[in-house]
Amino acid sequence: MKICFTTNNAHKLQEVKEILGDSIELLSLSDIGFEGDIPETHETLEANSLEKAQYIFQKYRIPVFSDDSGLEVVALNGKPGVHTAHYAGSRDAVANMSKVLSELEGQTNNREARFRAVITYIDLEGKEQQFEGIVDGQIAPEMSGAEGFGYDPIFIPKGYEKTFAELSSEVKNTISHRKRALEKLVQFLKSTT
Repeated sequence: MKICFTTNNAHKLQEVKEILGDSIELLSLSDIGFEGDIPETHETLEANSLEKAQYIFQKYRIPVFSDDSGLEVVALNGKPGVHTAHYAGSRDAVANMSKVLSELEGQTNNREARFRAVITYIDLEGKEQQFEGIVDGQIAPEMSGAEGFGYDPIFIPKGYEKTFAELSSEVKNTISHRKRALEKLVQFLKSTT
């Protein structure tokens, strides 16, 4: 089964390929000849995920899935949330993490956070389905680790003492929010084929 994943982010593509294994042939945006940006104009992960999937489906009429994910920090009232990728004004991961850490400065008791992913799948007939994955954890006092991408150096998943960036991709890919949402997608695909 071939499905387009609406990203050209090499890190995300690799992570999703590792999670899915050989069960699905994953096509990237470049694989289908799409160049440019996909709009993300909404204020929720659900709406942005749906918008991205619909945008590509309407252009190419192929099975497609998109994800929108965000870091939600309790003490910051759920921020950065839908603005995770551009929290400090750009896609600069270090700047984004630094902003979160500075906003939590002096906050020692409540550093609870979660990563949340929402995947939207649209099949060949245009039927839409959404799947959510969540991993709870906390924000580390400082950046640590070289694995992963995005906010991985400051996020410590529940049950672990290391950040996502200090854990191997094998470990991260068994517990991540994206993994949990993808598992639901795979189960759904198996039940409908």
